[in-house]
Amino acid sequence: MTLKETRLPPFRSLLAFRAAATHDRLADAAVALGVTESAVSHQIRQLETLLRAQLFDRTSRRLVLTETGTRYLARIDPAIRELEAATEAVLPSDGRAVVRLTLPTSMAATWLLPRLGAFEAANPDLDIQLVPTTRVIDLERDQVDIAIRYGRGNWQNVDKTFLFDDHATPVAAPGYVPDGEVNIEDVLKRSRLIVIRSIPDEWQEWAKARGLAPPDLRGALELDAIEQGLQVAEAGHGITIGRSPYIEERLASGALVTPFGATAPSGAAFYLCLPAKLPPPARTLRVKRWLLEQADASRAALELAKP
Repeated sequence: MTLKETRLPPFRSLLAFRAAATHDRLADAAVALGVTESAVSHQIRQLETLLRAQLFDRTSRRLVLTETGTRYLARIDPAIRELEAATEAVLPSDGRAVVRLTLPTSMAATWLLPRLGAFEAANPDLDIQLVPTTRVIDLERDQVDIAIRYGRGNWQNVDKTFLFDDHATPVAAPGYVPDGEVNIEDVLKRSRLIVIRSIPDEWQEWAKARGLAPPDLRGALELDAIEQGLQVAEAGHGITIGRSPYIEERLASGALVTPFGATAPSGAAFYLCLPAKLPPPARTLRVKRWLLEQADASRAALELAKP
């Protein structure tokens, strides 16, 4: 059988289509490939001619896949990844390998970044490229190697490994709540509460779990990120809901305390997720092992910080 009879499209056309399908703009796809926009457009047109199908909806200003384009991407992307992995396994190392990791923005700031320096020092040949975001990224489509996700573990197309439970309880600077105060509702009425805009109902959820009336949040200080809330509370300006794994080091050092008792599981958890369809390369497994070790250390620190 000749090459023509196999109906294999030009590989450059496949790469152009894949890049366009995983970026919002043709210009971004061109930058990713190191070619011009017209070259990407030409390769996609060539592929569509061969397939006798339209891969993109051209009535939209953004790159939107048609149903056929979505199905085609789902079939060719794993194949291209397999080729990349096979080539990487054969080639000698010529520099630092890269692992792309996505995780919640606040978790990147409060949990991962303080630990990242030690990892880089111990792994000079490996670079973790962070993709902090609050949205759930499609790992295959966006070419991300690992995700740390928060929720109840009901995601599709990923292999997930439990990291740690989400624990929540109010935290404040030492002395912000006077010793001997036992009426929690009275303390909350007299205190300045801190609300994180991305988790607006966490005070109500915590109060309900404790059998308390929801606190009055009128006049509460509203902030954008968990890290900001912890910093303001640590400075003695209010009480915020503290969540693991963000707080264990502050609790262990005494920078924050839990005036109303130990943290309790919220029902959600953090999971380490990898694409389900492809075996992870060795570099990804190294990062996975390290993250699991850090999670073990965080759980141990949280236990030590309990009063």
